[in-house]
Amino acid sequence: MSMLETKKITKVYPGTIALDEVSVSFESGKVHALLGKNGSGKSTLLKIFSGAVEPTKGEIILEGVSMKFNDPSESFAKGIATVYQELSLVPGLTVAENIFLGRMPMRGFMIDWKRAYAMANELLQELGVDIPAEEMVYNLSVGQAQMIEIVKAMSFNPKVLQLDEPTSALAKNEIESLFAMIRKLKNKDVIIIYVSHRLHELWEIADTCTVLREGHYIGKAPMQELTRKDVINMMFGDVEIRTRPDDLTFSNEVVLEVKGLSRKNKFQDVSFQLRKGEVLGIAGMLGSGRTELLKSIFGADPYDNGEIYCSGKKIHAPTPEKMKKAGLAYTPEDRKHEGLIQMASIKDNLCMASLDLISEKSFIRKHIENDFVERQVRDLQIKVADVNHQVSSLSGGNQQKVVVGNWLNTNPKIMIFDEPTRGIDVNAKQQIFQIIWDQSRKGISSIMVSSELEELLEVCHRILILKDGQITGEYTPEALKIDELYALSMGGE
Repeated sequence: MSMLETKKITKVYPGTIALDEVSVSFESGKVHALLGKNGSGKSTLLKIFSGAVEPTKGEIILEGVSMKFNDPSESFAKGIATVYQELSLVPGLTVAENIFLGRMPMRGFMIDWKRAYAMANELLQELGVDIPAEEMVYNLSVGQAQMIEIVKAMSFNPKVLQLDEPTSALAKNEIESLFAMIRKLKNKDVIIIYVSHRLHELWEIADTCTVLREGHYIGKAPMQELTRKDVINMMFGDVEIRTRPDDLTFSNEVVLEVKGLSRKNKFQDVSFQLRKGEVLGIAGMLGSGRTELLKSIFGADPYDNGEIYCSGKKIHAPTPEKMKKAGLAYTPEDRKHEGLIQMASIKDNLCMASLDLISEKSFIRKHIENDFVERQVRDLQIKVADVNHQVSSLSGGNQQKVVVGNWLNTNPKIMIFDEPTRGIDVNAKQQIFQIIWDQSRKGISSIMVSSELEELLEVCHRILILKDGQITGEYTPEALKIDELYALSMGGE
């Protein structure tokens, strides 16, 4: 049995201690869940193991040998492989080419294609991945790409495999395939460190659970000895998991009506109404057409047939500009690339959507801009040291609040939230829910899509089921249990 451990690892950044004398150990042949809310230090620990960050002090020990990494290539050479949430495959190459990129088997000066495909297929078979080595990566689903990323890492025979949020973008059947693969890796005596915000799946896949909180090591325990409440207590001290407040009502006034909306190969004949102050959930698995539907409603993508009415007025050929004028706001699923400009300041990101309200004759009125920024930082409790810092310096949860604040500054009547809690911790999720409820009290309606279906039961007044691009049912959260909601979204599987 091999072991990866740290002895009093400390990482100090200006103004903050990311890790404070953390001593942890991970042994081979097990899946070790590494948990902690945003800012707990778990990402810093992964980066220290992967060689991307140097510790301020302390020691890393792998198989009894003390290690020091100056960069990721040194960590990789010592047998530590990391698969990040953002995938790094080349879409225009085959599966085999991606697995052996930069080290294809050669015959003289020529690539030995026959051997490359044979080696790749052998690896895929060994890890139970049912994807041909000849397949182009651009044809793969996100889940399949995630598995190829892991196969690629395993082709180096690593001693340690770090998986950072491997299921955050996967559908339920893809998660099951991934878990089957991870169980096979366990038998290969690999040390597997598994980071995830999806608590409910940890009992299925993890053997142990190690928790960090605000840079400190809180504890490690066998997964089977812990309840969900135990894990949340370890992560947060005490946090209450809230459900929708009882006083959250909505009026009968219809603010948005979608009639017979269709887009080829994406969704068909979608019709629904949204009322003033209502929080409407759309439940569907990955590939059900959720994001495509939201983008078409907001005018960011075209649709083939159907009609959209805002407050009774038909919107002809919607564009984001028209929909914004009609009172719609859209927070996209991919906040890093579509919701924020990472290089720009927090301040600029909070005012992008409301430039028309804060400027006059192409000059920005600074006092109004400052009011807009201060209001959102205060109301949304965005943790910032300085609003002039780059937005990329914030944690995932705070970045998500900036995306929301940017759109709240346009004074919308309807907020569309696509995966508002992806990749953020339990506490930040509760804050996002609170924001949605606070807006509801002010008469602002919301449409929310989430892969974490239990969130829809927690947050929404009403839930529509979207399956294979069609609305197949409508329910109130009180009438559904979580397993029933999953079954409906997957078509009773």
